[in-house]
Amino acid sequence: MVRTTRNAGEDLQSLVDDLADDLRRSVAVNDPVVRVLCTSRHFGDEDRLRVRAVLQRDAGAEASEYILGQGVARWAGPGVLDGCADLGMNSRLCVPLREQGELLGLLMVTDADRTLTAAEITRIEEVSKTAAALLYRDRLDADSDRAEREHTVMGLLSPDPAARHEALRAATGYGWPTDTAQVVVSVLQVRGRPTADAETELALRNVLDSAARRQPQRLLSAVADGRGVLVQVRRRIQYDEALALVRRMVGGLGQLLPDEGTAVAGVSSTGDGLDSAWRLLEQARVAARGARLVSGLGPVATWESIGAYGILLRLPDAALEPALIPDPLARLLRHEKGPRLAETLKAFLDHGGSIPRTAEALHLHRTSLYYRLDQIRSITGADLDDGHDRLLLHMGLLACDLVPNVPR
Repeated sequence: MVRTTRNAGEDLQSLVDDLADDLRRSVAVNDPVVRVLCTSRHFGDEDRLRVRAVLQRDAGAEASEYILGQGVARWAGPGVLDGCADLGMNSRLCVPLREQGELLGLLMVTDADRTLTAAEITRIEEVSKTAAALLYRDRLDADSDRAEREHTVMGLLSPDPAARHEALRAATGYGWPTDTAQVVVSVLQVRGRPTADAETELALRNVLDSAARRQPQRLLSAVADGRGVLVQVRRRIQYDEALALVRRMVGGLGQLLPDEGTAVAGVSSTGDGLDSAWRLLEQARVAARGARLVSGLGPVATWESIGAYGILLRLPDAALEPALIPDPLARLLRHEKGPRLAETLKAFLDHGGSIPRTAEALHLHRTSLYYRLDQIRSITGADLDDGHDRLLLHMGLLACDLVPNVPR
């Protein structure tokens, strides 16, 4: 029999076992983003997805996305999760576990042929209330320690050397790696949400806690100012794996909130030692801002992927206004042929002024490209052979992606 993770408790396991024995069906309790908390023994009704989840303590990102995609995080009561042959998943009865309005988990009972009776469903609902109360108790117990740990994490990320020194001492007491590890810092946030939004904070804590639960010494997290921060610490970081984890968290965060597509994240480069995390935080913040503002970068942007945007994204919001656009480029954008010529100019600059590569990218004959470039020179007054003029126009085009209400 599979036992619970350390946060679920023996009482929850006993509750699940008793319910499964009564129903003669497989039962599981997952956290809000569908990672396994505890599960009963099998009753011959297990499917491939359940077997994988039991063995790996995780159903996987695709299964999580599929289940959350059915809206379970917003269900008010029990409902049927449709099966999926591609995932090896049969139908399940699913009951959201809530206490004080907070989604704490999902209780699932295998029901491939949908033969659960009304009396059995009533029994499941009764058990669900007790399960929610147990999870809430565990949440309160965890909260008593969370504040201190989060204070330490934020101390590690502080620009104040004294605060970092104190936090590094505390980190050693927690058993967190300090000098020998590599580090990646990520920032998760939600578009258009006020910093004091309780729903956002709860969703952030759910996805951060779910990720960190199995590796508390390697995944350090905190929530502050409406953003979630994740510090991944490994002896050697596998960046693709670090990025995949953040992408899954962003997917889960989006599903836990009523407005889909609102979650974004920024991921730093890799640093050496936990004492490098504070420098990486700014990279992650800037990348997250890029994911939020620049079409095509999100929902997860890395420090490397934002490129030259990283310079502009350090500007305060008040500076991101039409006055930031250089006058030559502003004249081009106001022209009746502005959008097409701006696209041509961007392709020309993106390809280092190469006529052959620009013509190929735009599927233009070179003669047509030369004609458009002459028009751009005439309207802007810029010398496209001059490095300073080209840099000014190129940065201006990047700024257009960040400044609202710019004619394009």
